[in-house]
Amino acid sequence: MGWKPEMQWIVFLLIFMIGSCQKEETKVEAYFEVPAGFPIPAFPPDNEFTEVRFLLGRKLFYDPILSSDSTVSCATCHRPEFAFTDRKKVSEGIMSRIGTRNAPSLGNVVYQPYLLREGGVPTLEMQVGVPIQEHNEFDDNILLIADKLNRQSNYRDLCLQAYNRLPDPFVITRAIACFERALISGNSSYDKFINGDQLALSSSAKNGLKLFNSSALKCSQCHSGINFSNYAFINNGLYEDDPDLGRMRLTNKEEDRSLFKVPSLRNVEVTYPYMHDGSINSLEEIIEHYASGGKNNPHKSPLITGFTITAQEKQDLVNFLKSLTDNHFINNPNFRIQ
Repeated sequence: MGWKPEMQWIVFLLIFMIGSCQKEETKVEAYFEVPAGFPIPAFPPDNEFTEVRFLLGRKLFYDPILSSDSTVSCATCHRPEFAFTDRKKVSEGIMSRIGTRNAPSLGNVVYQPYLLREGGVPTLEMQVGVPIQEHNEFDDNILLIADKLNRQSNYRDLCLQAYNRLPDPFVITRAIACFERALISGNSSYDKFINGDQLALSSSAKNGLKLFNSSALKCSQCHSGINFSNYAFINNGLYEDDPDLGRMRLTNKEEDRSLFKVPSLRNVEVTYPYMHDGSINSLEEIIEHYASGGKNNPHKSPLITGFTITAQEKQDLVNFLKSLTDNHFINNPNFRIQ
């Protein structure tokens, strides 16, 4: 029995809709990849992940229109080839104004429970506003940025497609946060190793992993979990009297003086210089610092006690840390402006 014409159209439309959905799903998966063993990240109800939101956020992330003189963008301090850091001791804003801290990597920020080194910002949407208003960064006003975006038809069109509203603070903060949530790193040699590929790590790196997890070195007591951070706030004895107030800047409590959030170690090979002020330049120097037990800061963590390590063990530990480099992440074309 033949199909009636109206039934043929219904079948055609169903096939088209299914194909369109599969195509959209493929695009979303290409932009938002969750590695094996990683939890599916949660998104805010008003900022679920979509392709157009990702593309709008990426465009804004790389656009210096966010700064008052249109010279600095988010990507100025967060470059993909450096795992979204900038390889400077401390970052520079407009007019070469010097900031106060080393730019942290944006890799896996979707999994962080709070942001900034003192942990004072609970969401990525809120964090977007920090560099915008900081005098030594963008030194701008988000309402003025929205006005600039509204004068560009491509931004008006993208914002309407993404959020069904014209450029405004809601759209700006959510689009950039949507892009940043997709910056997931979990395809390093280490990840391949723990997922079953025994050849992914050299024997030296495997020994470095054992040292990292050992009770003698205690590295994994702070650098734990999929992101190699327990997100605690500690002082690691970098200075006897650190000029940076650290978490005290947020809480105004003396016990929080010069405490900083434990950073992720993912892609640590390419995110130098290290520490909150960029004062250490190599992984070898980092190991030497912790082996020494650090300076006698009154707020230093009791975990920082020093240890003995041979030259070969130091090299093994460095090789393990280098195995956390995710070349797929730092070279992903989807994370770069097209």
